[in-house]
Amino acid sequence: MEETPSRVLTYGGEQIRVNLIPRPRPGTTLRIKVHPDLTVQVVVPEGTTETDLDRALYQKTRWIWQKLRDFRAVQEHATPRAYVSGESHFYLGRRHLLKVQHQPDAPETVRMLRGRLEVSVQERNTLRIQKLLELWYFARAQDVFRTRLDALLPTTLWVSTSPALKLQVMQTQWGNCSPGGTITLNPHLVKAPRDCIDYVILHELCHLKEHNHGPAFWSLLERVIPDWERRKARLDGMAEMMLQK
Repeated sequence: MEETPSRVLTYGGEQIRVNLIPRPRPGTTLRIKVHPDLTVQVVVPEGTTETDLDRALYQKTRWIWQKLRDFRAVQEHATPRAYVSGESHFYLGRRHLLKVQHQPDAPETVRMLRGRLEVSVQERNTLRIQKLLELWYFARAQDVFRTRLDALLPTTLWVSTSPALKLQVMQTQWGNCSPGGTITLNPHLVKAPRDCIDYVILHELCHLKEHNHGPAFWSLLERVIPDWERRKARLDGMAEMMLQK
């Protein structure tokens, strides 16, 4: 995604970046959101003065810092995955129980069967199980993302040809759109529900017409996916679980 306008707040010796999201829609109120991935966003209605924005940020700086502290505490106590039978792993928004089978003489495979992710390995090696799952997710992501992109293209009348699509693991982004029109998606996104995947793809398709997060971009996104904020909130709420290693 393109660079977003931002402010930097300082509290407790810490600098906090706040992304500004312009909103031309009538009736929108200024809202501050702190997400589990530690990003901070401010929805800024059209006509908001610099003075009003500064006042709102000043009043909420301590609250923002506290929310970030709380989310960091949760992350610090998150249990790393052990890649053993009985663990939960997400795919398309649903939890699937992991079943690890040790079969020294059989091919190493990953398959989904009756709500389980079954991994067959020749040696009981945690890193090998993790790698096999990552490769499986990557392959599934390629199929799912291309299918959803092709299904969504008819709704984006400004796109004349299907854009190039590539996958790349990213720490803080679900997707981005290059100046040359290549859409890059995070393979971990395949763990999210389909409507969240569609939101990210449509977000990037909108960048093919509007290259920054200005009012014209948000107006376009609103037209093609009116409930995008609900989908984004759902995705943000699942981010920590889906990115957990």
